[in-house]
Amino acid sequence: MEVMWGGFVVMILVLLALDLGVLHRKAHVVSVKEALGLSAVWIAFGLSFAVFVYYGYENHWLGLGASVDSVDGTINDGQSATLKYLTGYIVEKSLSVDNIFVIALLFGFFAVPELYQHRVLFWGILGALVMRAMMILIGATLIAQFHWILYVFGAFLIVTAIKMFFLKSDNTDPNQTIVVRLTRRLFPVTSRYHGEHFLVRAGSSASKESELPGAPEERDEAVVAAKPGTLMITPLALSLVMVESTDLIFAVDSIPAIFAITADPFLVFTSNVFAILGLRSLYFALAGMITKFRFLKPALAIVLLVVGVKMLVPETLRELFGEHFNFYLLAVVLLILAIGIVASVMDNARLRKVA
Repeated sequence: MEVMWGGFVVMILVLLALDLGVLHRKAHVVSVKEALGLSAVWIAFGLSFAVFVYYGYENHWLGLGASVDSVDGTINDGQSATLKYLTGYIVEKSLSVDNIFVIALLFGFFAVPELYQHRVLFWGILGALVMRAMMILIGATLIAQFHWILYVFGAFLIVTAIKMFFLKSDNTDPNQTIVVRLTRRLFPVTSRYHGEHFLVRAGSSASKESELPGAPEERDEAVVAAKPGTLMITPLALSLVMVESTDLIFAVDSIPAIFAITADPFLVFTSNVFAILGLRSLYFALAGMITKFRFLKPALAIVLLVVGVKMLVPETLRELFGEHFNFYLLAVVLLILAIGIVASVMDNARLRKVA
């Protein structure tokens, strides 16, 4: 089983190296067309991995499907593992859309140049993968030892869903959050961007770079006032810190959601990874349109409500729907999201007619 985990991690590292080292070696503004193409590639990777899941669990490659899934007390075969993987992937992918809206707000608050937004997202999502791997490991260990914690997760998801229904997006300045204030207290911060650098040293050539290629040289008062040789972080680093912290908050919601579907660590981790990997390109494709899908947030809340209820009363639902329960859960999730998107499109068309 360790070989399977190692192989998957190596594959992900190769894909990330290809992304940063080849496709985005030079900083550039990601167009909507490029973002849509990359999103299609990442989604294709995520969906095609379901084929590997099917044959891997059907034939028990390197120990896959050898243990009981504590969520439903069954041993996953190819069909059940594939359904759980796809359901988890779609749920995690859907929840990441709400994360995109928050990232767009953060980039707006910090005035992150479009040229460097992909760099922030790349390192932010790399950190998110590490954090989620740790949370999944902890969650799987807790569930294996204390099965009753599934009910705690279920109740938490229902509370989160209710909050999503009534929580309004506000315009709180990220500079006032405890994360940014603590970062500013621990590290000196430059007063402007210095190219694509997260860190600069006062008096170095990097600290004298223009904010954007071709932009006129600007005086950075914070760098000038600092002692030569002082290591300083840039506003780009502050935006990265906020992206990391917000993903940690979103992970608190999404990790219990996937554990409502399966407790198999490999299915949980792989579905999360493929959902997150496409977040960068999805951001550039949807950031300008996300506010137009006004009914998507309620739809996501209903999805959380459904998986939360499923986690609380799994046996009752399984008796009602039989052995194809996981297939019905996948269909319900897709239907809820489709209704949210269609309702948003229809409402936008209605508003255009009124205008």
